[in-house]
Amino acid sequence: MTQTIAPRVRTLVLLLLAAACALLAGAGPASAHAALTGSDPGQGTVVDKAPAQVSLTFSESVSMDDDSLRILDPKGERVDDGRPSGTGGTTYTVKLHAGLPDGTYTVTYQVVSADSHPVAGAYTFSIGAPSETSVSVYGTEAGGGAVGWLYGLGRYVSYAGFTVLVGGAAFVLTCWPRGSGVRAVQRLVVSGWLALTSATLVLLLLRGSYTGSGKLGDVFDLNLLGEALQTKTGAALVSRLLLLAAAALFVAVLFGAYDKREDEEKRDVTFGLAVGGAVVASGLAATWAMSEHASVGLQAGIAMPVDIVHLLAVATWLGGLTALLVALYRAPADTPVAASAVRRFSRLAFGSVIALVVTGTYQSWRQLGSWTAFTDTRYGQLLLVKIGLVAVLVGIAYLSRRWTAQLAEAVPTIARQREKEQVGASDGRKTAETGTAAKARSAEKAKAAEKGAGAAKGAGAVKASGQGSGGGAAKGSGTSQRDAQLARQRAAVDAARQKRQRDADPHRFGLRRSVLAEAGIAVVLLAVTTVLTQTEPGRTEEEAKAANPSSAATTGPSSGAVTLDMPFDTGGQNGKGVVRVELDPARVGANDMHLYVERPDGKAFDIPEVKVAFTQKAKDIGPLPVVPDHITTGHWSASGVQIPIAGDWEVAVTVRTSDIDQVTVSKNAQIG
Repeated sequence: MTQTIAPRVRTLVLLLLAAACALLAGAGPASAHAALTGSDPGQGTVVDKAPAQVSLTFSESVSMDDDSLRILDPKGERVDDGRPSGTGGTTYTVKLHAGLPDGTYTVTYQVVSADSHPVAGAYTFSIGAPSETSVSVYGTEAGGGAVGWLYGLGRYVSYAGFTVLVGGAAFVLTCWPRGSGVRAVQRLVVSGWLALTSATLVLLLLRGSYTGSGKLGDVFDLNLLGEALQTKTGAALVSRLLLLAAAALFVAVLFGAYDKREDEEKRDVTFGLAVGGAVVASGLAATWAMSEHASVGLQAGIAMPVDIVHLLAVATWLGGLTALLVALYRAPADTPVAASAVRRFSRLAFGSVIALVVTGTYQSWRQLGSWTAFTDTRYGQLLLVKIGLVAVLVGIAYLSRRWTAQLAEAVPTIARQREKEQVGASDGRKTAETGTAAKARSAEKAKAAEKGAGAAKGAGAVKASGQGSGGGAAKGSGTSQRDAQLARQRAAVDAARQKRQRDADPHRFGLRRSVLAEAGIAVVLLAVTTVLTQTEPGRTEEEAKAANPSSAATTGPSSGAVTLDMPFDTGGQNGKGVVRVELDPARVGANDMHLYVERPDGKAFDIPEVKVAFTQKAKDIGPLPVVPDHITTGHWSASGVQIPIAGDWEVAVTVRTSDIDQVTVSKNAQIG
């Protein structure tokens, strides 16, 4: 059973990594973290005369360039001067051309919020009356495409690298100093450093394209790279690279000079290494805290230190867990993980979980703001998933603590068994030494007897010297190869014997399985956390909805068509029936409308006239008339029906069944 555990480990890890990649792939582009909370003219409004400018107000400060805010006429031509200006930090305006004609105009914006995420959106307003427009309000996407996916993957790798680097080093320093000489643990920590460094460089290269065009070809544009370096996020990434240079020195000392010291000497330098490592780790965590969610919004001065503690707690727990897993499976048989080291890590992980819960509770309150945001916002839903994973992880950790306690009780028995084996090996060596001494005395007697015959055989020995030397060399070479092969065989047998002894401990085997399960869940948890950092906080989303109820609905298409069945009775002969209105896709912008008229028995029939009007009383818009074209018996259709704003619309249908008999019926529908 022990021989099959390694393939199972690899399979499980691959499955968990695939699940993490699926979460990242399904994350989509980064949601807007700075929400549009107001605009003038407002979304969907109809103004009497052309305004001189358009202004947008965001929930937090954003950065703009000349193309960040654009105003397009019904034909898709720009009608702004292309130089947005800020007023008050969160409100930005752009001037319009003079003498704009009536029609529907589209406002598009693509900016970068103060927490480093790109923000894009669009809406429409009308001058005089709504009109058809060739502009799609869904053409703008920030942080999407291949560049957005690569940027999200880079963020995940950077979080994973930070976790492994900090947690692995903390595990060695505080729990298992002997692990500094274990090659597998060394490779793990160094891999964390390499992953974090590589991901940081990739994020720095992708940054300009990620917040701008979104094209892969712009990744190596030096101008975009220079602009990215001047932003807060660019400065944070450069600072992270500098701190990683200090982290490389720390890792070199940990696995170099520190490892070569004796146990007593290690205690003298552990404190200094721990302080230095804590400073570097805190600095690395600060590069996230000072450039993302914690740096803006409510109580930023408190939120940033709390975020640093939160990141360090996550890294200490999950990174140390990964190091423990590697040590349990890959540590040499002569350097097993001691029960005392496992107990120390258990206490360290418990303290990390407490810090994680306290800081996470504060962060949840700050980012959500209300209980309803848990279920009504995507951020809250992802946070519920994260809380569930943490709860499962803590439950499995409790089982690991039980295995740890049992492992501590089993250690004396195993130690006594190894002591007996060492005594047996010592007796064997003594017996071998006695036999070797006897053979040496026999050899001396044989040499004395052969001295007399040596002179007589001298000539023959000289004659055969050439052949003898060649044969001796060949014989010596063959003996050396056999000795090397025997040495390898003995080493393999000894390693297998020690591995059997290590795996024979059922408590250690149970601990390995529980730690493997913890590490697997940690992979998925880290993926959910990465997606969470790219999602608009629930508090911001709810504030944006309160400030502009229709703004959230204008950020994407609706889920499907709207169908309304309205019975009618004009009072005349054959004046009863049902009119059905189908609007597809029932969103802001152009829609296809189909209208069907049927008798009470369900048969289609024609009527002299049918008209439709859309009205939104809350915004004082409409009625917007639509006259559909007759297609076939009982079927009318109209394409390009413009809905200028999302919300609750009244759909009124006027049915005329004769020259004098007509009636208007209506129903409300949520569009957009």
